[in-house]
Amino acid sequence: MNGLDVIANLLIILITLIILDQASHLTITNAIKVSDITQLGKTSVGFSLLAFSTSLPELSVAFIAAFTGEAAISVGNVLGSNVVNISLIVGLAALILYFRRPRAVTVIPSFAKEELGSLYFGLFVSSIIPLSLVYIAGAGWLVGLILILIFVFYTYQLSKIRIPREDGTSVSEDEKKKLKRYVLFTFVGVAGVVASAYFLVESAAAIAAMAGIRRQLIGATIIAFGTSLPELTLDLRAFLKGHPALALGDIIGSSFVNITLILGITLFVPMLLGAPLNMDMLIFQDLVIFSLITNLFFWYFLSIGRLSWKEGAIFLFIYLLFLASTLGAIQLRPAAT
Repeated sequence: MNGLDVIANLLIILITLIILDQASHLTITNAIKVSDITQLGKTSVGFSLLAFSTSLPELSVAFIAAFTGEAAISVGNVLGSNVVNISLIVGLAALILYFRRPRAVTVIPSFAKEELGSLYFGLFVSSIIPLSLVYIAGAGWLVGLILILIFVFYTYQLSKIRIPREDGTSVSEDEKKKLKRYVLFTFVGVAGVVASAYFLVESAAAIAAMAGIRRQLIGATIIAFGTSLPELTLDLRAFLKGHPALALGDIIGSSFVNITLILGITLFVPMLLGAPLNMDMLIFQDLVIFSLITNLFFWYFLSIGRLSWKEGAIFLFIYLLFLASTLGAIQLRPAAT
């Protein structure tokens, strides 16, 4: 192991952590302003603007997988990311907020009816679609096209919903003129989060490889965790800054984007390249079960309006089971072959 390489990668990790912190602050601050001016609501901004942006790592994996014929990698990444987004991020947020504010009963805010409907719909789609694909066993380009159309249609429907300001005031012309700037800064912040997360993961993977850790293990832990790092960074900060609606919108919105747009691209693009596929979804049965369990727990906690440290502990327990199951499967795979 080269000591200079380790030090260089550790410095990269330190620098990227600082950039992650500042970029996430820039994103959250400007996303709140976009929500206020457009009257879309924090949940809707998280569900659409932030969710699409923070899903860029999964989107890049989908395109690379489509061009290299490794669609299974993208499907596994999508399903695994959905489990991580909810179980790890929400679980950590609930526990951290409890220790910071022990009297807090829940981190779930009071949602407008339209915003709560978006969250329920996102959970429904990210649960029922993977389960259906496992049931029908195969998924080809037509399924991919349908998923992409679902994403486009619902995003358009969501853009038409407006949530009145809490203080009842209207948006001034001066505020409207600043909207483009706030949207631009939001995207700049997200770009900083995604880029720094990439370098952070690459450096961590390099150190792990130098330490002699197997590539399969690195992929299932560091890389899989890394594609959810933008959501983890942004949403934990949003929770801590008192904007849980924005965080929950991003978390569930990311699951929706993953299952519709990104899974759709994974299945549809190979057909455009002249190499149509029929993905056997049965091989992802374990991932689908974990995703379904996580979503059902989240659905229940939302319906009762309670998400405290106990519920957070349940989510973290699910994440640990998911991690143990994934690592166990990797350890057993060489013996099976």
